[in-house]
Amino acid sequence: MLVIAVNNAPPRLRGRLAVWLLEIRAGVYVGNYSRRTREMIWEQVVEEIEDGDAIIAWAGPSDAGFDFDTCGTNRRMPVDVDGMKLVRFLPVSVEG
Repeated sequence: MLVIAVNNAPPRLRGRLAVWLLEIRAGVYVGNYSRRTREMIWEQVVEEIEDGDAIIAWAGPSDAGFDFDTCGTNRRMPVDVDGMKLVRFLPVSVEG
């Protein structure tokens, strides 16, 4: 299983994702592909996300049963803690 969620993604990227995956909710795409195809799709997301952000999650052989990655500007960043991937929240930026 593969899930990609995007925010503020350009229309051409959303269209590209819709070719490969089913959009079950605005900006949330699901599918079931091999590692090679998943990596090819994610490379396109990373290249075309522009000012948006995205996350990918897929079934994997970790203790949690899945793995994930992010790209773009987002407060949530993956961090490895003793072999377990967790989410770290970056501080809220205050513009004055």
